[in-house]
Amino acid sequence: MDLFFRDCPGQTDIPAVRGLLAGTGFFRADEMDVATELVAERLAKGSASGYYFYFAEEDGELAGYVCFGPIPCAIGSFDLYWVAVDKRRQGRGLGLRLVEKCEESARNMGGRRVFIETSGKPQYLPTRRFYRRAGYVEAARLKDFYGQGDDKIVYRKDFHL
Repeated sequence: MDLFFRDCPGQTDIPAVRGLLAGTGFFRADEMDVATELVAERLAKGSASGYYFYFAEEDGELAGYVCFGPIPCAIGSFDLYWVAVDKRRQGRGLGLRLVEKCEESARNMGGRRVFIETSGKPQYLPTRRFYRRAGYVEAARLKDFYGQGDDKIVYRKDFHL
């Protein structure tokens, strides 16, 4: 396994992110549109976009990625917008490594905490377990936020500075 991490997106990451997300079977087309728009926004505006990334490549393919950034008008708070790992590469710790890279960068930018949002659908139970294993705690639950029977669950992790 030849794993390489980088933080600068390129044009080829737009279709690669879409393909990665589609391959997980978790995301709708409109959600994938948003994810790829964030990559395009970063390419167009650089760090002024407020979106930061880490891409993990293995053997020349996108193996996983994370997108995060400071929350506007919130001092020291960051959002982890997206974290996804290629379905064939899940269960090997890559997702945790990507989250740790996000957290390290957030701390280096003055961050004191990171928030993550996800769905309350049963399909997302492994995702919620992953966040808890990574040290995140449930901070809020908004009933039927995404749709009937689909709560929005917000997780939080504070850094001990």
